[in-house]
Amino acid sequence: MVHFPRWQIVLIILACVLGLGFATPNLLSDKQVASIPSFLPHKKINLGLDLQGGAHLLLQVDVDYVFREYIASIADSVRGELREGRIRFAGLRVESRTVRFRVRNTADIEKTRERLRSGVGSATTGSLLGGGSREVEIESGGDGVFRVTLTEAAIRSRQDQAIEQSIEVVRRRVDELGTLEPIIQRQGDDRILLQVPGLEDPERLKRILGKTAKMTFHLVDQSEVARKGMRAPPGAMLLPDDTDENQFYLIKRRVEVGGEDLVDAQPTLQDGLPVVSFRFNSRGARRFGNTTRRNVGKPFAIVLDGKVISAPVIREPILGGAGIISGGFTNQTAGDLALLLRAGALPAPLSPLEERTVGASLGTDSIRKGEYASVIGLVLVIVFMGIAYGRFGIMANVALTANMILLLGALSLLQATLTLPGIAGIVLTIGMAVDANVLIFERIREEVRSGRTPISAIDAGYRRAITTIVDSNLTTFIAALMLFFFGSGPIKGFAVTLSIGLATSMFSAIMITRLIVSLWLRRKRPAALPI
Repeated sequence: MVHFPRWQIVLIILACVLGLGFATPNLLSDKQVASIPSFLPHKKINLGLDLQGGAHLLLQVDVDYVFREYIASIADSVRGELREGRIRFAGLRVESRTVRFRVRNTADIEKTRERLRSGVGSATTGSLLGGGSREVEIESGGDGVFRVTLTEAAIRSRQDQAIEQSIEVVRRRVDELGTLEPIIQRQGDDRILLQVPGLEDPERLKRILGKTAKMTFHLVDQSEVARKGMRAPPGAMLLPDDTDENQFYLIKRRVEVGGEDLVDAQPTLQDGLPVVSFRFNSRGARRFGNTTRRNVGKPFAIVLDGKVISAPVIREPILGGAGIISGGFTNQTAGDLALLLRAGALPAPLSPLEERTVGASLGTDSIRKGEYASVIGLVLVIVFMGIAYGRFGIMANVALTANMILLLGALSLLQATLTLPGIAGIVLTIGMAVDANVLIFERIREEVRSGRTPISAIDAGYRRAITTIVDSNLTTFIAALMLFFFGSGPIKGFAVTLSIGLATSMFSAIMITRLIVSLWLRRKRPAALPI
């Protein structure tokens, strides 16, 4: 245990140098870090919400909206099947999550049942339910009344799908803001926890998340003059202007091109004014080109979340699959709209249930107190080790310093997010870092008392203490893993720093301290150990 091959010495020194290199940027200002060449380590530890300030939002997904949209599409399918089968019906309406209607001629009951089973009833959720389970149940009575109801499996599947899709869209939108390490987690059946460290404008974040961003393109119905309160004719709908609530457009209900075919949107300038340029995929470009070619000279409405944001007149066919949205934008609103279109539409509206903003000053105060705690803990441990174990304690303190450098370097390399519990994990690591050395040094003392020579006592001390050290650190590491997998947010931060601290502590105690002791033995060849 005392002998070190040359290659092990080289690896230990190399690990310490790399740790110092990755830890150094954390001691520099952002301006100094920016001047570091790109081939050198320049990443700093990310600070969590409680350390650098930011926004904390608890969002609720309107899952009822998802089911309203879904059951409405099923109602349309039922209506289409009945009309295609020339089956007369009456009273078709949606009741909660059920489509209800009555067949006029009771002789058509069996025909209706077969048609619904082969059409609407054959729809399955496929892989979502893991076995091709049916999405609807079809019930009918002798009086000709039919009920098409969503199954519990379909409800759970659609709800889970809506939450997961909402989380992904929220993540894309937040990432577009240029923030680092947002925490986005599902909470309960219909809620999303969002924490965005370092965000300077929480109101802008709420505005961006508050839009569903469902964009569609429609032709304007020019058969009547649109006016507030009018009843839209069949196949049309009355929508307000996005910037003027008193202006309305009568647009055709049919969607000519959907926002799902958009592949890019960017803010730009046209005649010195902010606009949003967009580009479709091949399918969208084909549909957009066909629509504009057939309707030259007619207005074409661009609808976002139920409001008309622009209704330009088609002057010529647009065949390239790209276009411009104008509408009195500012630079920020144009950028926000482009962001929303790139990130995609939410499956359902989000509403904030809880909102907290952590100021940067509070985060700075937390960092300062964490630094004080870490420094005080480090000093007390160094003093104790020096008093308790003399020269060996000084060697352990050198290894403790290396351990802190390795820990900071590993956190920087992994781009871990440091929170207040994470700082607590670092403070705990300082105390645990010398725990292995204490076990080894006490074992060496016992070997010295039993009459062993210095080299034999050190070799036996390390060899017999190693099992105890590995067992104690392994059990703590298992606990840290459980905290990481089952904990949330700050608890995970504590688990990460504790886990990395355990690894660096074992390395510093078993390798670095032992190397220093081995080099001292070779150089001094003491007759007795000062321990």
